[in-house]
Amino acid sequence: MTSGDGLARVSYLPGVLPPTAGEPEPVPSPESAAHTPAERSLDEQRARAEKISMQALTRRGQSRWELGRMLLARELDDDVVAAELDRLERVGLIDDAALAQTLVRTQHERKGLGRSALIAELRRRHIDQSQIDTALEQVDDDDEQSRATELAVRRAPQLHSLDIETAKRRLSGFLMRKGYAGSIVRVAVDEALSSHGGRASGVRFR
Repeated sequence: MTSGDGLARVSYLPGVLPPTAGEPEPVPSPESAAHTPAERSLDEQRARAEKISMQALTRRGQSRWELGRMLLARELDDDVVAAELDRLERVGLIDDAALAQTLVRTQHERKGLGRSALIAELRRRHIDQSQIDTALEQVDDDDEQSRATELAVRRAPQLHSLDIETAKRRLSGFLMRKGYAGSIVRVAVDEALSSHGGRASGVRFR
């Protein structure tokens, strides 16, 4: 049904009074306007970013670049990701300098990686070069030579069926893939395969 002026008649629920003529429309209270759909979306993104970050950091140490790449891959806003990374840095949960120190120590001791392999690993994780240089101060030339020689001596028995030149070539390749410089490799191989009567660490080479 329409009113005489051609407009549709408005029906009100019981107990609801129509506004009087000239009465302004009600203004939403600050409380009701506090969370617009866009704001709720940002809050949800922040919560999601924090959840993803904490799960990732529980598994292993992450550089700022690694964690940022992971968050962006989850289709979070750039500003949300940047804010989350800044928050994690403030509370010390991401620290590229400390991560570099830890990686150099553990990768050198546990995996026997030399300097060039350590540098490649840290660069792969986009750690700043100045932080890489500082972390590498933990490994001096004597440490590197000692670790390379240890690896060579342990590896040598596996090459006992080879002639001495082939054994040297194989052992040198193994150490170079670990990231050791040529000068360190030569000393380590010579010591591991050094012989008295054709023996090296109790192993006779053909």
